[in-house]
Amino acid sequence: MAAPSSSDERLLTPGEVAGLFRVDPKTVTRWASAGRIGSIRTPGGHRRFRESEVRGLLADLTSEATLPPAHG
Repeated sequence: MAAPSSSDERLLTPGEVAGLFRVDPKTVTRWASAGRIGSIRTPGGHRRFRESEVRGLLADLTSEATLPPAHG
């Protein structure tokens, strides 16, 4: 199945992103302000997040959390 183009990709609200990461929606807004996660502004000024980017970030964080500790 082909990846959705940016024009028809689902956009998530800060609340939906917060639910995935189990954090407060204000935390998600801070991450966006700090550039840790990309966001799009709606015409009304609300933030929205690309679902593919959010899920990719979540997958990266989840895999990092489950990796065995590095031995050096």
